[in-house]
Amino acid sequence: MLKNHFKLISGTANRKLAEDVAKNLKIQLTPVEIKRFHDGEIYCRVLESVRGCDVYVIQPTSPDASLNLMELLIMVDALKRSSPDKITAVVPYYGYCRQDKKTKPREPITAKLVANMIETSGINRVIMFDLHVAQVQGFFDIPSDNLDVIPVFAEYIANKGLKNIVIVSPDAGGAARARSFAKVLNAPIAIVDKRRPEPNVAKVQNVIGDVKGKTAFLVDDIIDTAGSITEAANILIKFGAKEVYALATHGVFSKPAIERIASSEIKEVVVTNTIDIQKEKMISKLRVISIAPLLAETIKRTHEGLPMGVVYENLYRKLERKIA
Repeated sequence: MLKNHFKLISGTANRKLAEDVAKNLKIQLTPVEIKRFHDGEIYCRVLESVRGCDVYVIQPTSPDASLNLMELLIMVDALKRSSPDKITAVVPYYGYCRQDKKTKPREPITAKLVANMIETSGINRVIMFDLHVAQVQGFFDIPSDNLDVIPVFAEYIANKGLKNIVIVSPDAGGAARARSFAKVLNAPIAIVDKRRPEPNVAKVQNVIGDVKGKTAFLVDDIIDTAGSITEAANILIKFGAKEVYALATHGVFSKPAIERIASSEIKEVVVTNTIDIQKEKMISKLRVISIAPLLAETIKRTHEGLPMGVVYENLYRKLERKIA
């Protein structure tokens, strides 16, 4: 049972996830009034006392990334002026994570800028899922957690009961992620070799590894326009893969992602609910797995000062028994 000085607050970016987390924790969300003026300015007021409380704010910076980021900062400012003990920002999807370095002259490093803004707002800790680049965690000078969802997806794969599978990275940069999946599932890996001439445009060239006659599971962190993942699926089929599934933590699904997925060789796309998927995007090929139980346990343990390693050990132990 959580103590009385614990508070869970939701922004508007993904209230359904926050409600599911609250349900898992057997508590009620702290009521907040959030509205916008005609010129787009955001107003926020916390409707009950948070004095001396350990406060957790769930707000991914999902589309519209800038709007939801600003809402998070304004909520934190409202809280900071209300004398809480600590404020933890739970940002399941850290939307500016892809701008993590300069690749051309006069470019920003926006992932660092956003980290600075979050710290300056008065947040004491930040919890995120599956950062696009793990090093972004080091941009924060406050405690930060970058949680992975490998056990969640690995259980989904294991439940398929398939024997001849291969874990595939859609590019060389995701090889470490694919290797982590493969280690848990005792499966081989393959890598799709591609060239990216410009952002959101991918040209697939080759496949490193054996996929012939196998069920391929493409694993990635983000599906945005779905250009990379659908091209990778098409080339896997050309190289002899029996069927292709795609798994990604964050389903951004910018246009024309859904149209591409619907007409692609992918049998099923599986994402988590770090981002709230709109109903019009829920096609038959799309499946959403909830991270609410894992996030609720993370929040509970953070509040109580307990380690998360035990939770992941238990999840992996459960998977081992299922795979054996």
